Amino acid sequence: MPRAKPLLLRLAELTPGQTADFFALLAKKTRGATRDNKPFYTCHFRDARRTVTLMVWADSPTFEACEREWHQGHFYKLRAKYGEHERYGPQIELEILRPTTDKDKEDGFDEAQLVESSRHDPQQMFAELKELATAHLGDEPLRQLVLTLLDTHAEPFMRLPATRDKYYVFAGGLLEHTLAVTRSCLQLAERYSAYYTELKPPLNRDLVVAAAILHEIGRVKEFENEPQAPAYTVPGRLVGHLILGRDLVRDAARDVPGLNADLLQMLEHVILTHLALPEWGSPRLPLVPECLIVHHADDLDAKLEMYARCLSRDQASGPFTDRDPALNRQLYKGRSV
Repeated sequence: MPRAKPLLLRLAELTPGQTADFFALLAKKTRGATRDNKPFYTCHFRDARRTVTLMVWADSPTFEACEREWHQGHFYKLRAKYGEHERYGPQIELEILRPTTDKDKEDGFDEAQLVESSRHDPQQMFAELKELATAHLGDEPLRQLVLTLLDTHAEPFMRLPATRDKYYVFAGGLLEHTLAVTRSCLQLAERYSAYYTELKPPLNRDLVVAAAILHEIGRVKEFENEPQAPAYTVPGRLVGHLILGRDLVRDAARDVPGLNADLLQMLEHVILTHLALPEWGSPRLPLVPECLIVHHADDLDAKLEMYARCLSRDQASGPFTDRDPALNRQLYKGRSV
């Protein structure tokens, strides 16, 4: 008896051990080599709710096709068996793969369903971010600098994720993260500037707000402007978003008359050092208190988004989630309060 054709399902609906047909985006394809120097590819396929890993080894019948014909950022129809590895997370064993066609739309193929996007309207978020800059940046040249950079890079800023595989990994994530960090920084700057009145000069709220808005502006040059699977640009790999962001600010500042040189220097310093730790990629340690506010607001927002995504999407049985590869831990979800 011929085997029945598998069901056509969404990737996020598959259960361990189930074989099905589904549409997916090839979000990332990375070449590696074994200890014996045999090549392999690690492929990450995804829809809007789940990402799975496919290992393609050198002796696989699909290796040549993977190397030459599978392209990051393209959409495919797959037939595969789904599984969940205790250490490596969701995996698939591939049977068939082909590029999607227009005819697949009759079966429900929709690119928008395979690309995760922010829950919030990007135009509204961008307008709010500009309103915060306008309302809370008292230094006029600094305000002009921030608004100019936002307007110049508005399109990629609204479309890109914040990161490729850690936090806010969806289209619009960069803007959503930046807006959340800016809101927090505003509150923290108000609180601490009123508390530490002995600081001379006082805690600079303009510096905190400007740095919060621009702390990841370098992402628009680090990534290609393709939200479903953003590849690194050459400058993104060679330099990284911290220095790229500093350079964007420095270049734009040349066209802003009256911008205070010390204020610009402090803004560059906070952008460069807001990650705070060398092991996180910071080229220098933060040397001004304003950087601490941006750093902790940034880190808290990123971590909370990662925790919320893991807890809300996990399907493991028992009181703990599956190990989250970005967090490198299992989260407790068995709480009752």
